[in-house]
Amino acid sequence: MQTIFSYSIDAIKDEARQLVESGVVDRQQPIYVLCQFIPPREWICVEYELEKNGYLLRDPVIDLLAHEEWEDD
Repeated sequence: MQTIFSYSIDAIKDEARQLVESGVVDRQQPIYVLCQFIPPREWICVEYELEKNGYLLRDPVIDLLAHEEWEDD
């Protein structure tokens, strides 16, 4: 039996935001860097969802974080 993984674009954005906020991923790194944090068998589903929504793997992670909220210093 084969398991099908499904990632929504919102789930991918949330994951990217968490990785950036924790300092593990930099906003300027390419989206491809996220594959280090997603199991290989699930990455194909993530890649498909990104492409379906107009993102390229070479685009910077910040493109996924378009609605970031900044706190005042």
